[in-house]
Amino acid sequence: MHSEKPVAPALSTFQDDSTFSYDKVQSTHKERKHLHLTDPQDHQEVLNKIRDYYCLPQLVETLSERSESGDLKYKRITLQFPDELICDSATIVHHLQEKLDINGAASSNQGQKVWILADTSYSACCVDEIAAEHVQSDLVVHFGDACLNEVAKLNSKYVLGIPEVDVEEIAKQFRQRYNLKDKVVLMANAPFTYILHQLRDKLTGYNNIIVADLIVPSSKSEIIGYKPTKTNTYSKFNRTFPVEEISQYDLFHVTTPKAPRLLQLTTNFASVTTYDPDTNSTSQGPYPNLMRRYKFVHVARTAGTIGILVNTLSLSNTKQLINTIKDKIKKAGKKHYVFVVGKPNVAKLANFESVDLWCVLGCDHQGIIIDQVNEFFKPIVTPYELLLGLSDELTWTGKWVTDYKSVIEDYKQEEERERRESEVGAGDDDDDDDELSSDEAPEFDPVTGRYVSTSRPLRQINHLRIKNEIENETNASDEKRLVERFANSVAIRNTVSTSAMHLQNRQWTGLGSDYTREGESGDDEEDGSLAVEGRLGIARGYDFDTQEQKK
Repeated sequence: MHSEKPVAPALSTFQDDSTFSYDKVQSTHKERKHLHLTDPQDHQEVLNKIRDYYCLPQLVETLSERSESGDLKYKRITLQFPDELICDSATIVHHLQEKLDINGAASSNQGQKVWILADTSYSACCVDEIAAEHVQSDLVVHFGDACLNEVAKLNSKYVLGIPEVDVEEIAKQFRQRYNLKDKVVLMANAPFTYILHQLRDKLTGYNNIIVADLIVPSSKSEIIGYKPTKTNTYSKFNRTFPVEEISQYDLFHVTTPKAPRLLQLTTNFASVTTYDPDTNSTSQGPYPNLMRRYKFVHVARTAGTIGILVNTLSLSNTKQLINTIKDKIKKAGKKHYVFVVGKPNVAKLANFESVDLWCVLGCDHQGIIIDQVNEFFKPIVTPYELLLGLSDELTWTGKWVTDYKSVIEDYKQEEERERRESEVGAGDDDDDDDELSSDEAPEFDPVTGRYVSTSRPLRQINHLRIKNEIENETNASDEKRLVERFANSVAIRNTVSTSAMHLQNRQWTGLGSDYTREGESGDDEEDGSLAVEGRLGIARGYDFDTQEQKK
């Protein structure tokens, strides 16, 4: 018998005071590069630049509008700023306080109230209806670059800003890139769109140049300080074009769009050239890989559990698209879960191991996640790619569609086609045994070159209905249990739970009582370590640390 007492295994590495080093808070000061200040210390110059850049006189005029009864149209106003423009928010609010009836002193009506939305719930380019509804806002004023997608409920005004750009330098770069006979479309991010007409006027000799102008989302929206032209008739990418067919045109884009928009543009134009105003240089790539999207479409066919990741709640048709995707997933025999996690990142999505594939719902400007460096553990697809992968016949057109309305319309057309085909084949005799066996047939995965038998977990619902007689004879307490086991599967409330099945198949089940000590009788018996009081306090300063400092 050993004389020494056994010691429980350490579950963490010992750490003393020398292990920790506290980081200092970094400065969050950001330069106002968009204002192009000659003397940043000149307070009056800053005020004048901000007033002109954001068209504050026009904004004040709009916010001062009254109804026919004399009441203010907008009494509760929220100002939404992206991170790069938040440094101007206080100055803008002070200017509005001087010009507007903030305290209700100019009339007997209740005065206006203004809030600053400094952190958006989802993409910064979208109108944040979620945060605005927290204060029961009547109007959202969106500052900076905007996707100009249609908003579901609230009134919205857009203040894009007037950035200073050297149009002569852009024209010079354009002439070096294109010949006089080339067909070119001029496009830019929303704040830079105002210079496109000036650029076209300077490009004399080019007869095949068209301008993609902005489009106002709806009657409840307005762009402050800029009026788009109404001569164009065709709309696409929230822009208007004078011609319908643009696939034969080259695109010259002032500023570099985000990855989702850039991938969308490369699949619709003959070529794409971007111009960076900060470096005064052009670029023709590299662009996001389209063939990787084709790979993810095949992954969608073999995925058993699909997570619907909602990355916006303010865009119109969002609920309709969610219901469309859910219906398509159910018909394909797959399991789905809906997730709303705020701004998605790698750590958040990694918590859900049972999800085989993510389908993100967001705006086409910044809300769609394009994983170019394989950061995320599971593939992320768009609703168009998911519906394409779940179709019976996979037809890859090479285009990348992100418009909600187009996806819903394609799904309706596919449903109508399937309905007609089912009516035509209604007279044929189908063998139930063949149908059941086809449900159990594995799916071939061209990505891995293997057959997958778990791609359609809901097709096994018939097996779940088969219970043993012993299982039917349950007592009252068993009837109230949430999870039941049917034929080696797990169901929650009479439907398959792939998450519960995933937990049962995990090899690691947590910290167990694997510590063995020698008992008094000499026999080995398993027993866990003694529970002791742990550290108290917060990570920055535990109680024992503060007590030692006091000594």
